[in-house]
Amino acid sequence: MRHVFLPICLVLGACVPASYQSDTASRAAPSHDSALPPMKSFSAPNPVPPQRANRDILRDFLDLAFQMESGRVLERFSRFEGPVTVRVTGDVPITLMADLNRVIHRLRDEARIDIRRVSGGAANITIEAVSRDDIRRNLPSAACFVVPNVDSLAEYRRARGTQATDWTRITRREKIAIFVPNDASPQETRDCLHEELAQALGPLNDLYRLSDSVFNDDNVHAVLTGFDMLILRAYYAPELRAGMSRQEVAQRLPAILSRLNPAGDRIAPRFAGPTPRAWIDAIQTALGPGARTSARRAAAIDAVRIAQTVGWTDHRRAFSHFALGRLAQSSDPDFARKQFVIADKFYATMPGTGLHRAYVAAQLASHAIARGDGEEALEMLTPQVAVAERFENAALVATLKMLQAEALEIENRVAEAQSVRLDSLGWARYGYGADWAVQAKLREVGALSPLRGPNG
Repeated sequence: MRHVFLPICLVLGACVPASYQSDTASRAAPSHDSALPPMKSFSAPNPVPPQRANRDILRDFLDLAFQMESGRVLERFSRFEGPVTVRVTGDVPITLMADLNRVIHRLRDEARIDIRRVSGGAANITIEAVSRDDIRRNLPSAACFVVPNVDSLAEYRRARGTQATDWTRITRREKIAIFVPNDASPQETRDCLHEELAQALGPLNDLYRLSDSVFNDDNVHAVLTGFDMLILRAYYAPELRAGMSRQEVAQRLPAILSRLNPAGDRIAPRFAGPTPRAWIDAIQTALGPGARTSARRAAAIDAVRIAQTVGWTDHRRAFSHFALGRLAQSSDPDFARKQFVIADKFYATMPGTGLHRAYVAAQLASHAIARGDGEEALEMLTPQVAVAERFENAALVATLKMLQAEALEIENRVAEAQSVRLDSLGWARYGYGADWAVQAKLREVGALSPLRGPNG
């Protein structure tokens, strides 16, 4: 399940879930008439290959495959057997079909899964496009979700709470429904497609210790990564079959991973420790909905304290400081900036955190712009645009370019600023959706600059 989330950045979209206890897997369309430039899209995918040891990936696979987000244990390995068909129903936004075709192509090409889209009749996986209100009436904490043994929201309502929709009772998957929003931004709907389709095919769990995966409740990654494709390819390796026990899968995995990811045998394992429930609860309070500002900040301080006590030096320690910086932004900008610097220091020590550092760079650049230091902001922002593009995050690409435009204007490079700002708008239409949302983002970023008066 991808959860409804609270944005944690002034100008970014990195988020965390509002709830962690559901056993339903889930993830938290613009007007076609627009005065803005045409919507932009990404070219051929170029995912970053896995950068961790196969011994670590083996443990990740088992924890992803044999446990749910709620902590419930899955006794048997579960997957489809044979070709997988996908159909789309409901009120479908204009960008959904192209994004679905793109991710299905990746699943066939990178994960070697025999999956195809069909235009009518029954299918193994039904993607129903419905309103966000419809989704939240059924699961208040969900932005989108996936359910076994149903093929519509109406059928889910009738079957909810029965054994038919209990993932722990399923070994061979045959019929699954995915519910995605048809009134969110194109990027948000696409992100749902990626995560929910991956969970319909493979793991139902999320792990905070994963820095390079959509199977992580920090929601930093928007599309399936190289690691995710490796996990899914291993899921459908011929050596495995539905109904196997954890021990049976574990016995076969070393040879599977050596065959699929030989480079992983040459990397030393890091063995990231487990994530304490207390830290998860603190992050949930800090960044989920419902808490007062003072309670959020206190929870973020608790998350940092727990991370320090556990002795983390990985991306979870960095994320703790990042969250605290975000929550301190309005009340204590200097303290917030220090937290972002600390976050970046820890991210820099970890493989697979390039996208995380792009988020931090945007925050630090916003502080530089507010100080009138366009040169420093440009130095931080320029290399991050290519990172955001490689990870196919249009909202982040747009934000980075909007920040670049403000920095260029500070440096009196006005023509360049206008060109970069114009280029940002096509990305923003995909990342943020409706024209009003794009214009709001422009005003938000523009307000950072000391060159602008109180009225922009």
